[in-house]
Amino acid sequence: MLHSEILFYVLVPIVAFLYAAVGHGGASGYLALMAFFSFAPDFIRPTALLLNLAVSLIAFIQYYRQGHFDWKLFWPFALASIPAAFIGGMLVVDADVYKKVLAVVLIFSVIRLLGFSVRERKENVHPQILIAFGIGAGIGFVSGLIGIGGGIILSPVILLLHWADMKRTAAVSALFIFVNSLAGLGGLWTKGLHVETQMIWLLVIAFAGGALGSYFGAGHFENRKLKWILAIVIVIASVKLMMT
Repeated sequence: MLHSEILFYVLVPIVAFLYAAVGHGGASGYLALMAFFSFAPDFIRPTALLLNLAVSLIAFIQYYRQGHFDWKLFWPFALASIPAAFIGGMLVVDADVYKKVLAVVLIFSVIRLLGFSVRERKENVHPQILIAFGIGAGIGFVSGLIGIGGGIILSPVILLLHWADMKRTAAVSALFIFVNSLAGLGGLWTKGLHVETQMIWLLVIAFAGGALGSYFGAGHFENRKLKWILAIVIVIASVKLMMT
């Protein structure tokens, strides 16, 4: 039992590092780990969102300091996603079927990301506001419902539709994840949210891993490497969704 606990605490910062490198909070990875190590469902969802808050925030700060954040791209998605994530966080719904469908969609995103339309344009066009509203609301609702920040869905959408390059996508996704996670926690709070001591320790080690990941992702990894890391992240999330 002790060895499994040690392994769990070693894997959490590794997951945080990998996700933060591409501007993600890592909720899908934390959900997979906690499910694998048989944590109680009432512990898993709020903990994943809390870790998401810490890791996505430090990732956003690093990418923002490097000048990659695009406010005009971010705000339409966020404006629609925040209330939707809050509503999703209030609901208790069996999402097993949806998880399987989402896993297939994410695998498709990996194929598109690495096989088709992967060349980044020097000039990117922002989406129409109504389209961004619709995408943001849909992702936000699902994020609050399942306990993720939504960056794992938003990133491939932005990249495949050529709305931003890799690093601007990472910066926008990081803040998007932060506000969605906060809104999702707000929804959970209305149903009674209890913060346990173990959550705080996990928050600390995830923050450390996320700080390193975002540092390397924002200023030291090339866009091609980031694209492969993102693909790996999406595959991990897809496998997790298929198996839970």
